[in-house]
Amino acid sequence: MSAATETVAAAKAAKGKIRLRWPHYLLIASGMLVLLSLVRVIDDADPVTSSGTVSAALRLAVPIFLAGLGGLWSERSGVINIGLEGMMILGTWTGAWAGYQWGPWIGVLAGIIGGALGGLLHAIATVSFGVDHIVSGVAINILGLGLTQFLAGLIFDTGEAKALGGGPRQSPPVDPIQTLTLPVLSGGKIGGWQSPDWLGSLEGRHWFLLSDIAGIARGLTSDMSLLTLVSLLLVPLSFVILWRTPFGLRIRSCGEDPYAAESLGVQVYRMKYAAVVISGAFSGLAGAFLVTVAAPLYQDGQTNGRGFIGLAAMIFGNWRPGGLAAGSLLFGYTDAMNVRGGGQAVHALLLFVAILLIGVAVWQALRANRLRGQVVTDLGRREVRNAYLGAVLSLVAAAGLLVWFLLSEIVPGELVSFTPHLTTLLVLALASQRLRMPAANGLRYRRGEAR
Repeated sequence: MSAATETVAAAKAAKGKIRLRWPHYLLIASGMLVLLSLVRVIDDADPVTSSGTVSAALRLAVPIFLAGLGGLWSERSGVINIGLEGMMILGTWTGAWAGYQWGPWIGVLAGIIGGALGGLLHAIATVSFGVDHIVSGVAINILGLGLTQFLAGLIFDTGEAKALGGGPRQSPPVDPIQTLTLPVLSGGKIGGWQSPDWLGSLEGRHWFLLSDIAGIARGLTSDMSLLTLVSLLLVPLSFVILWRTPFGLRIRSCGEDPYAAESLGVQVYRMKYAAVVISGAFSGLAGAFLVTVAAPLYQDGQTNGRGFIGLAAMIFGNWRPGGLAAGSLLFGYTDAMNVRGGGQAVHALLLFVAILLIGVAVWQALRANRLRGQVVTDLGRREVRNAYLGAVLSLVAAAGLLVWFLLSEIVPGELVSFTPHLTTLLVLALASQRLRMPAANGLRYRRGEAR
């Protein structure tokens, strides 16, 4: 089969694909909410959509999202950044060190600077000296962990810091950042008047769908940290900068073909440096979030692998801010199930995931039937076989989860704690076929050495 024929076949297959837009995503989200509400009623698992679970999910998702956003900026410029975890660790220490002395917002600024310094080091190693990106990232992770442990023992375990509650493995307490509650709906205050909690009252009735919507809305509008609100605004801001400005176009061109960008006058080194330093700054902000919102102090091991989960969320989101935010919320929600819902809530999710897998199987089968009539190449036939295989595997997995759900009443605590990590593996496995990373991601670039 000639290359021209294969190209035509690929074009025909691409023409048949449906391009999802915001109305489609809203429709999918609405359907999943109805399904989640139905599962909650069937299994009597109220924590599944409670305001406490939603609030905890948002609080747990934000640091993952910020770390993933850092990875997105770096990898869109062509620099792989697995040093996100180390940059987060630097952000937690510097944020706590400045935060307990001069207030939480100064701590946030210091955390951003600490992470940016880690990003600068990664940029020097990978962009200027051509060090392998993976090796440099691993070194940043080791350096961040070792350096903060040394500095914590040196500074937090002596003098005034020790008297305020510091030690070799933790900092003195940091004042929390102010929270906001929406008046009237979620029981906030207007002047000296305490408004009724309408959403809380509706949530407490446990009605189908209405109480679930109220619980989700209450979780999003009560006791939200100002830093959480700022972090959420970074989703549209990053999209606008990277996809709607000349600066973002230059960064993305460096990640796709740096030599073509160089031929058009783009300062590739400068763009890569800017993107990787911004990446470190976002990771440092994630670390500062942990010490000012998630917990009121720095502790050794506080990041707990969130930098790596953020990297997984970025890959799940196909290197785009919207998908990254959805992946981060997914990971944060499963973690919140572990914290707030326990085995009963996770047991209800078994039925939820089983129904989703049945839907995936039906979609894969329909996709295989549609592709079968368009196949003219070996590559196309292989894609059809993979679609049928995916449908069969989804049905087998759904059957297993359904049997588990019917034969049990609660999920053991050990499996509950493993849920976020299992979700990470499943999401990456299911999303791997539709992903496309920047073409020049991880490749060594040298000015003037066009291929």
